[in-house]
Amino acid sequence: MLDEKKGLPQEVNLTSLIESYEAIIHAIAENPSREGLLKTPERAAKAMQFLTQGYAQDAETILRSAMFAEDYSEMVIVKDIELYSLCEHHLLPFFGKAHVAYIPNGYIVGLSKIPRVIDVFARRLQVQERLTHEVLHAIHDTLQPLGVAVVIEARHMCMMMRGVQKQNSVTTTSAFTGEFQRVETRSEFLNLIGHKLH
Repeated sequence: MLDEKKGLPQEVNLTSLIESYEAIIHAIAENPSREGLLKTPERAAKAMQFLTQGYAQDAETILRSAMFAEDYSEMVIVKDIELYSLCEHHLLPFFGKAHVAYIPNGYIVGLSKIPRVIDVFARRLQVQERLTHEVLHAIHDTLQPLGVAVVIEARHMCMMMRGVQKQNSVTTTSAFTGEFQRVETRSEFLNLIGHKLH
């Protein structure tokens, strides 16, 4: 199987990742030969491959695989979509939920594709602000709807485990295009997902 971004076999990346994790274990003064750590570099490498598989996926292709012509022009919302990502600044997780809406303009998309699009971008090294815009633009550019809205709420382990160590903080980001830039439409969306943005 190929890493579609670099054109290299995944086995090459896995070997390199395993060696890197072994070096990290050495660097923190641990012993990678200790029984409990013997398979840790391989496990960590496979986990990192999984958590960054979005680099080898294309959101537009996913959306186009389930686009259907439909005369429906009311708001479509998929809310409370779980997401897990890695903060690009510390390689620590951030996790939460996304709420996505669009107003069709001749085409609808299979509902399962919207969570898949979120995973494409979440499974990369990320910042929440960019993730929000990438989801928005993928849907907007592919479906050409009358409008798209994306709200993401997430907890960041880089704030909770280190640094300021604020356990209960939640970061909310939002982005809107088209009809959702109108106050009435945006308010309807926010009311339907049960949130207010200040």
